[in-house]
Amino acid sequence: MNFVPKTEIESRINKFQRQMKKSEMDGALLVLNADVFYFTGTVQNSVLWVPSEGEPVFMVRRSVERGRRESPLAHIVPIKSPRDVPEVLSRFGYTQSGRIGLELDVLPVNTFFFYQKLFPDTKFVDVTPMVKDIRAIKSAYEIEYLREACRTVDNAFREIPMLLHEGMTELELASQFEAVLRRNGHHGYNVMRAFNQGPSIGVTCAGESGGTPSYMDGPLGGPGPTPAFPHGAGWRTIKRNEPIIIDYACTVNGYTVDQTRVFCIGELPDYMVKAFEDAVLIQEEILKLIKPGTPCEEPYLLALELAEKMGYKDSFMGRPGDQVRFIGHGVGLELDENPVFAKGIKTPIMPGMTFALEPKFVFAEGAVGTENTFLMTENGPERLTITPEVITYLK
Repeated sequence: MNFVPKTEIESRINKFQRQMKKSEMDGALLVLNADVFYFTGTVQNSVLWVPSEGEPVFMVRRSVERGRRESPLAHIVPIKSPRDVPEVLSRFGYTQSGRIGLELDVLPVNTFFFYQKLFPDTKFVDVTPMVKDIRAIKSAYEIEYLREACRTVDNAFREIPMLLHEGMTELELASQFEAVLRRNGHHGYNVMRAFNQGPSIGVTCAGESGGTPSYMDGPLGGPGPTPAFPHGAGWRTIKRNEPIIIDYACTVNGYTVDQTRVFCIGELPDYMVKAFEDAVLIQEEILKLIKPGTPCEEPYLLALELAEKMGYKDSFMGRPGDQVRFIGHGVGLELDENPVFAKGIKTPIMPGMTFALEPKFVFAEGAVGTENTFLMTENGPERLTITPEVITYLK
């Protein structure tokens, strides 16, 4: 197993503590798996206390054994339930009053009420924006794992021509493709922070399936196998001369990248070929625009302007009435991290951020487009995904 180095964890905690001091917080209690993993190096049934000053205390219900083996933190304490948290913090000399952060974007209301009763003298504040901003800037250690995930997804996409054939169902292709991903180290699912948006798997859609909207907040939907899971591949048979769009995130060692490519058995109509080329062109124009400090809304506004000039106003990023209002999203331990490229988001794009751009056109007859994962550097965006950006034709 690959354990997160102690120096990496210490660096993350130090950044967190500096930000909490600036915000006059006394500490934070973290319970979300992705955040706990980021600051401890392990995912357990646990509560992590990070004080604004001093050593963190990692309180683990289960598994204490794995927590101690996988995390480099010094204070890993067994608890029977979260009710033990105040006593443990008192034992280590930490305050149970003041301003304490919680992940209020994801914490269930009942759990919030539970902590209010547990800490009656505490003012709870939302620590999520702070944590998300810290996590948005990736270290060299994290970037290497993102590169590894890009190599993994590339290896899988290169096998699609050997898997794909006329007459198979979308689900057959998706299951075989996902098996390749799993054999190469993909976790089998991707973590999303947004409520009721995951766990995400991916989209394999042929022909008009690509024009089927779904509940997922993305340009592609797909019918899914059942109304109980109305997203992605369905039972439709793959035919000749239609777009087969495959949009998958791939998570390796905790880190997620996102990629989309288009395939076809036979030939595509000219308008779909042109739309694919225009999607790539929009991506390239966005990359010319982005520099350190560029506000996150500018790539989206540029993409909208270009798509409308090209004549795709009603098909850009979804079917009419179901178009999503972003052009890209951050990736890392979660599929939906910062930065988000959408109107009204003025946050500057900074070196160390990793993100996916996904210009896509969705028609009634199917969908085409592209998606790649990028690293923001001092000199501009660097593409991390390495699969050739072309329509792959099969005879």
